[in-house]
Amino acid sequence: MTVGKGKRPRDPNQLAKWIVDQSTAEDTSQKPGESIAVPTDLSAYMSAMGRKGGVVGGKRRLVTMTAAHRKRVAAKAAAARWGKKK
Repeated sequence: MTVGKGKRPRDPNQLAKWIVDQSTAEDTSQKPGESIAVPTDLSAYMSAMGRKGGVVGGKRRLVTMTAAHRKRVAAKAAAARWGKKK
């Protein structure tokens, strides 16, 4: 029926069975006994998504900023960091 990793059968009936088998195959990347970490709380989920986007967004933002704009942002951050009174 199929040979190798991705060769599809030519017969329409065998092709249909192959498509169903491929689409309903179980994901074997997860180890047996290992559970998927699903946040029970919507706010925890949204917080995790925000952290993921923040990592990519910050790097992309630095690429698009001019040197003068980066300098202004850095000066503002330094003033906020070191200007606090104890």
